[in-house]
Amino acid sequence: MTEIHLTGRAASPGLAIGPVTMLTASVVRRTASDDPAQEAAALRAAIEGARAEIAGLIERLQGEVADILEFQVAMLEDDALADAAYEVISAGITADHAWRLALDVEIEGYRAAEDEYFRARAADIVDIRDRVLAHLSGVDTVARITDGSIVAADDITPSAFLAADWTRGGAIALAGGSPSSHVAMLARARGAPMVVGLGPLSWNGQPPALALVDGDAGTVIFNPEPETRRQFEQRIAAANAALAAAEAGRATPAYTADRRRIAVLLNVTAPEDLASLDPAICDGIGLVRTEFLFEASHGLPDEDTQYVIYRRILEWAEGRPVTIRTLDAGGDKPIAGLTVDGESNPFLGLRGIRLSLARPEIFRVQLRALARAAVHGVLKVMLPMIAIPSELDRAGAMLDEEVAALRAKGIACARPPLGIMVEVPAAALCAEDFGAAFYSIGSNDLTQYTMAAARDIGAVADLNDAGNPAVLALIARTVEAARKRDVEVSLCGDAAADTRLTTALLATGLRTLSVAPLTVARLKAAIAKVGS
Repeated sequence: MTEIHLTGRAASPGLAIGPVTMLTASVVRRTASDDPAQEAAALRAAIEGARAEIAGLIERLQGEVADILEFQVAMLEDDALADAAYEVISAGITADHAWRLALDVEIEGYRAAEDEYFRARAADIVDIRDRVLAHLSGVDTVARITDGSIVAADDITPSAFLAADWTRGGAIALAGGSPSSHVAMLARARGAPMVVGLGPLSWNGQPPALALVDGDAGTVIFNPEPETRRQFEQRIAAANAALAAAEAGRATPAYTADRRRIAVLLNVTAPEDLASLDPAICDGIGLVRTEFLFEASHGLPDEDTQYVIYRRILEWAEGRPVTIRTLDAGGDKPIAGLTVDGESNPFLGLRGIRLSLARPEIFRVQLRALARAAVHGVLKVMLPMIAIPSELDRAGAMLDEEVAALRAKGIACARPPLGIMVEVPAAALCAEDFGAAFYSIGSNDLTQYTMAAARDIGAVADLNDAGNPAVLALIARTVEAARKRDVEVSLCGDAAADTRLTTALLATGLRTLSVAPLTVARLKAAIAKVGS
C-alpha cells in the first residue's frame, strides 16, 4: 500500500512505531423482559453497578487518573442522565436500547458543543454508556488494545486506554479527539505519544499494517516505506539516547552552559505524585494544586483532612520550599456544589480567588489548614487568578484573622508568606502594585488571555503560543517587578516544560521553573545547553 502522511494536533509527546490496531468495541445482545418495571429496575441496577465499579477503581488508582474517573462517577450520580431512558422504557422499549438512545443524544450534544472542554468530555460519556451496557448484558464490552500497537480510531475511551499496558510502547492516532480530553491527559501521564484530529481514517479496503507516530509534531505515517521507517527508527534511537543522558543528570542541580544556577521545582497534582520520587531531583515544589481535595464524590474537605495532606507534602520536601495554591476552581474545572453553573464564559467568570472570596466559609477552612501545616516545613501559599491588589489584600486579611484565631486557641500554626499567580495580563502589567511575597507566572492562562485564544480550540491553537513576543514581554515585566521589589519569581505553567522555549524564558530573567516530575530530566538537559 502507498505511504500515507496525515497531520493532526499533538496531544502527547514522543515517538512510536508499531503495528496498527483498529479499535472497535464489541456489541452484545441481552435477553429482555416484557415488563417495563423490570427493565427500569435492570437499568437502575446496571447504573449502580457501573458507578460502584468506577468507585472501586478510584480507590486503587492515584492522582490524575482517579480525578478523571471522578467525572464519570459524578455523571452517573446525576439522576437527570437517565431520565430520558426511563421515559422510553415506560413506553415498552428495552433497557439497553433505551439507555443507548438516551446516551447517544447526550454524546452528540457534547460533540456539538461550542466549548472544546465539553467536546473533549464526549469520550467519557461513551465510556459511561458502554459500562452500563456491559452491566446490563453481563459481558465486558471494553475494546482491547494489543501491547505496543498504534491505536487507530475515531476516538478512545478512558476505559480502553487504562486496559492497555503502555509500558510496552505503543501510541494513539485519532481521527477526532482532543488534546484536552481525559485520555490525552492520561497519555501524557503514561508517556504514550498521541495525535488527534487526523480526519477520516479511510483506507479504501485493507487497513495499514504499520504506523509511525510523532507526538511532538502531530504527524502520523501509515504504511511507511522502508527508508522512511529507517530514518524514523534513527530518530527514536537518538531520542532514547538523549533521554538516557538526561535521566543520568536528573538528581543534579541545573546550570546553564555559562554556569547560571536555575532552580527546578515540581508541579504536583496530588500527594501520590510524590510517592516514588526522591526529593533530591528538585529544588522544591513550585505548585501544589489543591483541586483534587474537592472532588464531587468526596464532598468538601474539612480542616483536618486538608491539614494532614499538606503536612505530608511538606514533610516529603525535607525542608525544601513548597508552594501550595489555594483552590483554583471554575473555568474548565467545575466542582459540583461550589462553582457556578451556566456561566456564559466560565473562564472570565467566578473562578480562582474570586470564587474563594465569594465563598469565605470554604476559603477560611483552607487557610486554617495551611497555617497549621506551615509549622512542618517551608510553606508558601499562592492565590490563583489575582487581577487587582484588593483581592490579595482581602485574602491576606482573612489569613491574618485565621492565624490569630488559631493562636488564641493554642493551636500550633504559622503565617505563611502569601504570593500570587500572575496569569491575568492586568497583574503582569502592574505587578509592582501588589504587595505579594512572591510571584508565580501561570503561562497557560496568561497566554490564553493575552492572545485571546484557547489552546484547545484547533482553529486558534496556533495563536496560543507562550513564545509569542507579547507573552514573553509580560513575563519579562513580571520578572523585572520582582527584581525591583526583591521578591522571588517563578514560572509554573506548561511553558516551563516546553524545552523549545527554555532559552527564551531564561532570557526574560527567570531563574526558577516548575514542571511535572516526568519532565524534570528533560528540562535540566535543555537548561545545560543554554548559553553554550
